[in-house]
Amino acid sequence: MSKKLNDNVVECRVCNHFCKIPEGGVGFCSVRRNKKGDLKLAIYGKAIAVHIDPIEKKPFFHFYPQERVFSFGTIACNFRCKFCQNWDISQYKMRNSNPIGQDWSPEKIIKFCKENNIQIIAYTYNEPSIFFEYAYDTCKLAHKAGIKNVIVSNGYMSEEVLEKWEPYLDGANIDLKGFTEEFYQEFCGGSLEPVKKNIKLLAKSKVWLEITTLLITETNDSEKEIKNIAEFIASIDKNIPWHISRYFPNYFYNAPPTPLKTLEKAYQIGKKAGLNYVYLGNVDNYHKESTYCTNCGKIIIERERYIIKNKLKDKNKCPYCEQILTGVF
Repeated sequence: MSKKLNDNVVECRVCNHFCKIPEGGVGFCSVRRNKKGDLKLAIYGKAIAVHIDPIEKKPFFHFYPQERVFSFGTIACNFRCKFCQNWDISQYKMRNSNPIGQDWSPEKIIKFCKENNIQIIAYTYNEPSIFFEYAYDTCKLAHKAGIKNVIVSNGYMSEEVLEKWEPYLDGANIDLKGFTEEFYQEFCGGSLEPVKKNIKLLAKSKVWLEITTLLITETNDSEKEIKNIAEFIASIDKNIPWHISRYFPNYFYNAPPTPLKTLEKAYQIGKKAGLNYVYLGNVDNYHKESTYCTNCGKIIIERERYIIKNKLKDKNKCPYCEQILTGVF
């Protein structure tokens, strides 16, 4: 995903940074390199983190509840979030041509999933679009094998990458980190508008979409900003699940953890905006982690961290009134 320019300069077309990389140089992410006028992914087949997780950990609450997921990611990222929760992976920079990570080829991943009866692969831990060729090849093989693909992403991929990827994606959880350009530029090293645009594109596609916002103390947690996020999501589709996560000090940012009253207020703002499914994360509150029927109001999927009580009838029906729950089951 690149475009050749003059003097062996290559424009990377993977994300909205559109880095113009001179011969021998690297992009903003440090893992996409210009070798004699050709753009190469230096970490292809190299997974720095591999785990078997519950799907709820991603988080996906309306996509095959209780399923196990093969989760993997590489080093590096195209953002520089000061509050990053996975900074030891995402902010690791390649300083030479030797890639770091375990050998997990796309073929090896599919073989492992088949042998262990794992039906979903999650591209996660760091930004999956920066290792697009690796993820894309794995997605295609998984799709052919009947295995589902989900991404956990900052939503900063280019439109052409999203268009190429979309036929092989089944789910996406996009981090909507704030709702001002100032926040994205100062705290993330990116821009808000491409993320909003990609969220709208995903919402129109066949890909199941959920959105996560990490509320950071005295940063993106004003009532105005929370309201703007909630109303933006509701304007697209009121059935998009919105996960509001509690921040804890990490990496370069040391503000106190998000007050619980701020999270509770955000939950109420989301519901007032008309969102049917609002969830609190990184807190012990099963009432705000559970799914309620939009018709009768009863709990139909009860969650307490990763202890799940799924009461759905026929996979997607409320057991009390038979209302259909929006999602993929």
